[in-house]
Amino acid sequence: MSFSSSSMAVARIIFMVVMAVLVMVLHGSTETLGTADLPDLVLDYYKQTCPSVEQIVRRNVEIAVFKDPRMAASLLRLHFHDCFVMGCDASVLLESQGSMVSEKQAVPNLNSLRGFEVIDEIKYVLEEACPYTVSCADILALAARDAVLLRGGPEWNVLLGRRDSLKASFSGANQYIPPPNSSLETLIANFQDQGLDVADLVALSGSHTIGKARCLSFRQRVYDVSTEHDYDRYKRHTTFRRILRSICPESGRDNEFAPLDFMTPARFDNHYYLNILEGEGLLGSDNVLVAEDDEGEIRRQVWAFASNQKLFFESFVKSVVKMGNINVLTGNEGEIRRNCRFVNS
Repeated sequence: MSFSSSSMAVARIIFMVVMAVLVMVLHGSTETLGTADLPDLVLDYYKQTCPSVEQIVRRNVEIAVFKDPRMAASLLRLHFHDCFVMGCDASVLLESQGSMVSEKQAVPNLNSLRGFEVIDEIKYVLEEACPYTVSCADILALAARDAVLLRGGPEWNVLLGRRDSLKASFSGANQYIPPPNSSLETLIANFQDQGLDVADLVALSGSHTIGKARCLSFRQRVYDVSTEHDYDRYKRHTTFRRILRSICPESGRDNEFAPLDFMTPARFDNHYYLNILEGEGLLGSDNVLVAEDDEGEIRRQVWAFASNQKLFFESFVKSVVKMGNINVLTGNEGEIRRNCRFVNS
């Protein structure tokens, strides 16, 4: 009987040791996994801490777009230009400070990006409602979604939980944001640098269905014969080209604007793809999707979007969500800025 009791005691000790080891292993596994094997961002991130965040953002975007319909395209563009430089971290909103030069001063952004005051207003209201809670990077993502929706485009669930960068990258903005006269090869390379493929490039280019561009951005496309391609060689004297030349002379009037989509300039739809099939994209970087596509793969995708708006919307949503997850800061990375223009002191 005593042998049996002793054996039971030993067995009990062994059992306790095994359980302790298991707990340590499991706990260690959980800590190792962390968020690495989970999505970086989640839905309803602010459900407990700031449940009114989406309503606040949407209401302010509605007001801004009502006052200035072009603001919808500007807010969408802010999100793009933010994500293409170091990831979606609100670095594009930072002002120059000390040795840090703002991304706003980079060539693709200077005198071009707008909507900063709208983001400031949204941040101010959110700080009143939920102090030190909602990141500027998440505001940009939500504002972009609402801007598209308000112009007749698709709606999507925005994954949240981004944190804000402590720095900006002036050099990155000059390097990674493709200029309006980019070749197809350059565009593909720029998107690949961000982990985006050709399908994403074609879908996200459809954002040019709304908004306007300055004469400075499309003058080369109108006057430089060397940039012409066989595809639109015979369209040099069309009504469309004459209209562009009347807006944008060979010199001067750099800040005159033309709509990116002359057909439905204020509506988010698939007419952009109809335009570029006709060689009537406003920017050189629009027309190269068709003109420089030697394999025909991109042209087939353009045709598909031109003939099926639902397909374009579905593809755009998939790609814009993918873009919104580029190199995001989460957890203990970055910070929640109190003022989107400056890092916290």
